[in-house]
Amino acid sequence: MINILANDGISEIAIDLLKDKGFNITNEHVNQDSLLDSINKNNYEVILVRSATKIRKEIIDNCPSIKLIGRGGVGMDNIDVEYAIDKGIQVINTPKASSLSVAELVFAHLFGMVRFLHDSNRKMPMEGEKDFKKLKKRYSSGRELFGKTLGIIGFGRIGQEVARIAIGLGMNVLAHDKTISEANISLKFFDNSKKTFTIETDSINIVLEKSDFITLHIPKIDNKPIITAKEIKLMKTGAGIINTSRGGLIDEDILMFSLEKKKLAYAALDVYNNEPSPSIHLLMQDNISLTPHIGAATQEAQERVGIELAEKIIKFYNKE
Repeated sequence: MINILANDGISEIAIDLLKDKGFNITNEHVNQDSLLDSINKNNYEVILVRSATKIRKEIIDNCPSIKLIGRGGVGMDNIDVEYAIDKGIQVINTPKASSLSVAELVFAHLFGMVRFLHDSNRKMPMEGEKDFKKLKKRYSSGRELFGKTLGIIGFGRIGQEVARIAIGLGMNVLAHDKTISEANISLKFFDNSKKTFTIETDSINIVLEKSDFITLHIPKIDNKPIITAKEIKLMKTGAGIINTSRGGLIDEDILMFSLEKKKLAYAALDVYNNEPSPSIHLLMQDNISLTPHIGAATQEAQERVGIELAEKIIKFYNKE
């Protein structure tokens, strides 16, 4: 029997799919320090992780039973992918499953930022009874998203899903991608009608200069931020920026400085340089909307993630 460890959890529907095909699946978390020993003790051939568990060279070298590593999600920064492949281990992820959930979180942050909900939700319980009028005045300069320009850096599945929602809200969309020159974005309506828009990508400088809000949907490259003082200088004064992609894409110190100096009016982060212990100085900023890396953390996305992983495992073992 083939043993599978779902170390960061997997949906019940995926467990049922795998069990029906004869797999033995353990859906429980093993601490990172104990993971290597647990894999060898239980002869796990398949290791499934999300963002919490790291599969590095040490585990790959010392766990000969591993034949397949699966990442529930898109980014595989927590896996030494090339090294695993060189060792003959198959590595899979689930790029289709979480796009909508991540895109919707972008707009949860956007709506919250422009109406100061992230700050109001902090202040009202503490100050609302005594300083209601003061807080009302404080949050009286909100903005509408309709007619504003959203710049999308990274125009793959998630970026295109973001564009679809933005168009539906009446926003203008600009996009930058190093490999995609254009994309067709289709909107389906309640009466089953459909309208398709073609968006051509632009240079990153144009997107930065012309957008009211920037949202990032790219992998981390060479462990360097892509948004530094140089890029923020190009952005509109009073613009906002959102990162639900990878921690480290934005220079966090420069971001805080830009907010303090009013170059940027808003920021939203779901990912951080130092997870799971982000900078306390960053977390205390009133003008940053914060979530703890929950982009794909919806019930619907996790079901799709589990199904996609299960289907790929079943195909890998020719058990279709």
